[in-house]
Amino acid sequence: MLKSAIPLILLFSVTVLAEESTCYGTTASGRLIDGVALPESGDNFVGYSSLARTAGRTYVHSKVRDIVVAAYKSLNKNLPGVVFKYAETGFKNGGQFTPHKTHQNGLSVDFMVPVRNAAGESVHLPTNPMNKLGYDIEFDQDGRYQQFTIDYNALAAHIVALHKASKHSGYDVWRVIFDPHLQPNLMQTAHGNYLAEHIQFSERRSWVRHDEHYHVDFAIPCH
Repeated sequence: MLKSAIPLILLFSVTVLAEESTCYGTTASGRLIDGVALPESGDNFVGYSSLARTAGRTYVHSKVRDIVVAAYKSLNKNLPGVVFKYAETGFKNGGQFTPHKTHQNGLSVDFMVPVRNAAGESVHLPTNPMNKLGYDIEFDQDGRYQQFTIDYNALAAHIVALHKASKHSGYDVWRVIFDPHLQPNLMQTAHGNYLAEHIQFSERRSWVRHDEHYHVDFAIPCH
């Protein structure tokens, strides 16, 4: 019995080791070894595009994958009925990730903003080729786009969950890039004090607005 179990134990050990990613350089100039794809979907989340997933654009560092999934599980318990959608991450081996200026070492993840429809229901922001997989969407200064309104409480709760999951794993969130003109709405939620104390937000508008999505960089040691 013991002899028959040894090969299985060895196989399991090799599989676990193979799933451990290694990152090099920075988000703006780096690479990744043994990147892993984020899950296509879960109880309260989905990816932004099956085509993009097939094209290999949803890979991250294995630790980032674990953090993202843990955060979604926490949100499913604390915010039942609220749904989320992740977007671009990076390639399996990292490197240049056009049109993004970062996303090169597996530590960057874009998330589409959680929204509610005209009926107040939590729904996914539409992402399709017609709107450049969601990146062409423009919210107004009130956080509205067509019948959709940004759910700032859910957005803030997600950032908090990502930070807590990161700290629980021994890591951290380095920064969050989100439209500076919309950031005050996050601070007005019940999570505002936590965000102000623990999260470094972008202070100036990036080369793209970051209103329809928020960019999260994780602080995980790289070579």
